[in-house]
Amino acid sequence: MESCDRCLMDGFSDTRFKKTLTGCNYCDDFLNNTVSKTHINWTLDTLIEKIKKEGKGKKYDCIVGVSGGVDSSYVLKLAKQKGLRPLAVHMDNGWNSNLAQKNIESLVNSLNVDLYTYVINWEEYRLLMKAFFHADVVDVELLYDNAMYGVNYMLARKHGIKHILGGMNVATEGLSIPYEWNWFKLDGLNIKSIAKKYGVKIKNFPVYTAQKYLRDSYLYGIKWHNPLDIIDEYNKENVLNILENEHGYIRYKYKHYESVFTRFYQGYILPEKFKIDKRKVHLSNLILTGQISKKEALQTMQESPYDEEQFIKDRKFFLEKMNWDISELNQYISRERSEHSDYRNSRKQYFALLGYYKRFFK
Repeated sequence: MESCDRCLMDGFSDTRFKKTLTGCNYCDDFLNNTVSKTHINWTLDTLIEKIKKEGKGKKYDCIVGVSGGVDSSYVLKLAKQKGLRPLAVHMDNGWNSNLAQKNIESLVNSLNVDLYTYVINWEEYRLLMKAFFHADVVDVELLYDNAMYGVNYMLARKHGIKHILGGMNVATEGLSIPYEWNWFKLDGLNIKSIAKKYGVKIKNFPVYTAQKYLRDSYLYGIKWHNPLDIIDEYNKENVLNILENEHGYIRYKYKHYESVFTRFYQGYILPEKFKIDKRKVHLSNLILTGQISKKEALQTMQESPYDEEQFIKDRKFFLEKMNWDISELNQYISRERSEHSDYRNSRKQYFALLGYYKRFFK
């Protein structure tokens, strides 16, 4: 692919996209996502009214998953501002940074909302992470992301809640991540297959399968909404300033750095083992939404994702948490990658079932 004068995804191709008129399939895909956003058939106010109506008489009318990151934090604030009765849900997998904990506590206290924290059994989670490291697959964070969905939908069923509000949005996450950089987040079967291969018995981990998601979405009628896509011009910098001034929020250096592992994974493991720098996607998204210039993004890319002192601290913390020594980490980094598709998975099955559910429930 020729160099793109708009985004940073130069040299990447993706079989999901056809040849585009502009010569950059990532930019065109982003523009298509932006156009599809404008076709959402309700406003924020109509969504809020629907949530209030369907939550009448219940303690909570919606769930808001909070990680400590800026997007989910603002969704919680927005829900409260609009008169909703949210249950804030956080999943603790043992890797929270102290700053993330502080941001979550400051936010829920100042907004006066209830917080439910689901604490994953650390020893089981550690063994599952080790299985993913042994498998040499790229998406180690499939574990967290999959469980996050499972916990949110589990609590929605428990409380009879029909609406979950998430922080995902086109403005900061509308650019598609290259196919080779992650895996299908609802693929509980893939998690089970990798765990079985490396002798890990899943007892307490909230594995969430594609079948469970379809059941919850269509049979239980639980809907996931991304309200930041239906407000006017969501701007990350403006929102950060609001959260800082009104709730004592402290920003992170890069997107998703509220987790120590995510910081180590995106800042070290992905670049060193898989030759992937996710800042390309995150910064490209901000360029295409006019929040930064390409020149500014290129200057940021010249910086290390880690300052040396923080890297040494995080590496030490990682090794202690995983019960590894430095030689085990080096061996892992030096091995060739393997693919999630080498293990049982439900990617194709999900899309086949999705078509069935859509036809049956239309």
